[in-house]
Amino acid sequence: MLLLKTLLRESNTFNVSSRLFARNSVFNKSFTKLTTSGSSCKTPVGIRNYSMTPLFKEKSSQLKREMMILGSKWKSNSRQFSSFKPLLNESTSKITEEMANSVKTSNTVAYWLIGTSGLVFGIVVLGGLTRLTESGLSITEWKPVTGSLPPIGQKEWEEEFLKYKESPEFQQLNSHINLDEFKFIFFMEWIHRLWGRAIGVVFIAPAIYFAVSKRSSPHVNKRLLGLTSLLGLQGFLGWWMVKSGLDQEQLDARKSKPTVSQYRLTTHLGAAFCLYIGMLWTGLDILKENKWMKNPDQATKLFQKLNNPTLGPMRKIALTLLAFCFVTAMSGGMVAGLDAGMIYNTWPKMGVTWFPSGRELMDPNFARREDKKDIWWRNLLENPTTVQLVHRTFATAAFCGVFAVHMYALKKKLVLPRNAQMSVHALMGVVTLQATLGILTILWVVPTPLASLHQAGSLALVTAAVIFANQVRKPRGNVKTLINSGFAQQLLKKTTNSGSKIMTEASKLATK
Repeated sequence: MLLLKTLLRESNTFNVSSRLFARNSVFNKSFTKLTTSGSSCKTPVGIRNYSMTPLFKEKSSQLKREMMILGSKWKSNSRQFSSFKPLLNESTSKITEEMANSVKTSNTVAYWLIGTSGLVFGIVVLGGLTRLTESGLSITEWKPVTGSLPPIGQKEWEEEFLKYKESPEFQQLNSHINLDEFKFIFFMEWIHRLWGRAIGVVFIAPAIYFAVSKRSSPHVNKRLLGLTSLLGLQGFLGWWMVKSGLDQEQLDARKSKPTVSQYRLTTHLGAAFCLYIGMLWTGLDILKENKWMKNPDQATKLFQKLNNPTLGPMRKIALTLLAFCFVTAMSGGMVAGLDAGMIYNTWPKMGVTWFPSGRELMDPNFARREDKKDIWWRNLLENPTTVQLVHRTFATAAFCGVFAVHMYALKKKLVLPRNAQMSVHALMGVVTLQATLGILTILWVVPTPLASLHQAGSLALVTAAVIFANQVRKPRGNVKTLINSGFAQQLLKKTTNSGSKIMTEASKLATK
């Protein structure tokens, strides 16, 4: 920056000096002509011709010598500046290239991340269908490698069916099903697990390739490492969740029918949401930053908008809204784990009143301690009535929050970037659709297609919130520095070209 300011200052000096030099050159030519033709001029009577005096001739010759010396100096400076310009451009280009390599990631990585996040979206919906069809406990073993193939032949199917018959779910709930019915629920769970394995291969192998080939920056590599760890953890959480529905001791401790723990189900769902958000956010970041570096002029204008103090609260609100949508989805996971959507199938009231009775919301039977000190949190997390009320409350608050942000964005539309305006409109549309799906799911007593759409809608709402929060976010410091340096390099190139032209013109005038 200091170098750029110096060049601009020198450029202005060259410009002023060259104009003075040109003017003095014209003056010098005029006096030369005057001195050479002075003898032939007719001097009016009474007026002395001073150009013929010895003093004038001496001063005129001295002035010519000084102007020739000045011209030679300008010519020398012009050559020095010309030799300095490529060196300066080479240095700034090298620095900019090194900075770009440290932060830039190929767009291919971004498209791969967004595509993989689409696979995560699909497995979340498939997992919801697996739960709704009560297929999640059909495979009683966890074999990450050998379990990738289904049973082949009648004998293997009968062996797998015998394993399922030993599970609490078959003995207490599904003792009436035959082998063909078992095959249906088996394939639902098997496809779900196979999809998870496919995501692991599709994500981990390219991540290693991009990191080794340096197509992803160190910053992105750190995120990829974190996402890889989360992906491995997610596989373990899936089996940890299933095991809670296969272990009779855990079922007895929960006083529950053969089903997975709502805590473990929500943890598994939350990890999937975090994995999806991480992939999507990173992909959007890469595309956005590459677009900025491709067009630094527009990026600089956008930075001025994003630095507007009015957008400060909007950034915090956008992140808060994203967190709130996430928490609302997790409360929906608790509803799913407890089958809490099967009760109070009315809206907006819960039954004939707006709220259930206090005795029903805080049922002492859910407390496990003798002193009943755990009655509050046990009811909030284990009482189906209270859990449904909590989810309704979060959902209503999320809708009102999005509506308020939408109205605020309309008020600040002159400040908000255009793409962020479109995102907040989309966010309002998605939350309206999701609220409608939730109400219909309750009123129609959780039909499988509608409940699956409602779960997909929760992830779609989080997607819209992620996009909006990402678009109002300020750029990273090193990315902003790189883009500003690219803009400065363009300006510096124009300045050096201008300075070179000034020097060339000055040297030409000096030689005339």
